[in-house]
Amino acid sequence: MGSSSWRSSDFTSYTTSKGYTVSCSTTGHAKVSLDGLSDASQMYKAYAVDPMLNPKNVMRECRDSEEHPNTIPILLCADVTGSMSDCLMEVASSLNEIISRLYETMKDVEICVMGFGDLAYDSGAIQIGQFESDIRIAEQLDKIWFEKGGGGNVYESYTAPWYMAARHTDLDCWKRGKKGILITLGDECINPYLPKRELADLTGDSLQGDIETADLYLEVSQKYDVFHIFVDHNRYTHARAEHDAQTFKDVIGDDHVHICAVNQLSDVITGIITDTANGVTEVASTSNTISW
Repeated sequence: MGSSSWRSSDFTSYTTSKGYTVSCSTTGHAKVSLDGLSDASQMYKAYAVDPMLNPKNVMRECRDSEEHPNTIPILLCADVTGSMSDCLMEVASSLNEIISRLYETMKDVEICVMGFGDLAYDSGAIQIGQFESDIRIAEQLDKIWFEKGGGGNVYESYTAPWYMAARHTDLDCWKRGKKGILITLGDECINPYLPKRELADLTGDSLQGDIETADLYLEVSQKYDVFHIFVDHNRYTHARAEHDAQTFKDVIGDDHVHICAVNQLSDVITGIITDTANGVTEVASTSNTISW
């Protein structure tokens, strides 16, 4: 997947066709105006998992092409439980700004959007699109079901994207000795494991047991540089935000976890991708901490 290129004019046309107003961001890029929109369900209108995003028995491919010979695969994965409404709205609003800024320095970015919830409680706990490089990114983002779920625990299934990335993506860049970039967005602690039964039901995979977080990180980090953005929307004290973010740092490292306000998301996402992609570090077969 991933032919053609992102154009701001396509985003403007697509956005206005859906009845939204386009404004200008502080960086000069077209952005969806959120005036009058109070909840993500006004933007994400699906009421079930779209067939295009169904994770069962899929393999998402990021292929090099004549137009994009050196693809940089990006998995952008958002928590779609109830507390994340403002984050989801900001991602949809700022998508053109994020991609346009990336295209200013790199032309071979391909983005796969993903929504996730809590495998123990939610029906749509894994939703995964295709790797794309044009307006189809926005079209797939619109198809994500904002389930508003979650459960009584203190975490969501943040490592479900890790699992899909490790076992359900095929990257041409990996064959060239480069890794993809995986970013999760959320506001809870990291989960200690993924439950076997629920994960198997959603993906169609045959599993021997629960998937422990530490083991899964060793697996996914062979193929992706993994980052987490803890979204601080002032729901908790600063100490609570620091505590929850620390649970990710303990697994993936301090420099791969960012705490930011909702209105900082586009800057942080763009910065992570740009800095990581410009590292240009070759993959070594004996290491699991190599970046671009």
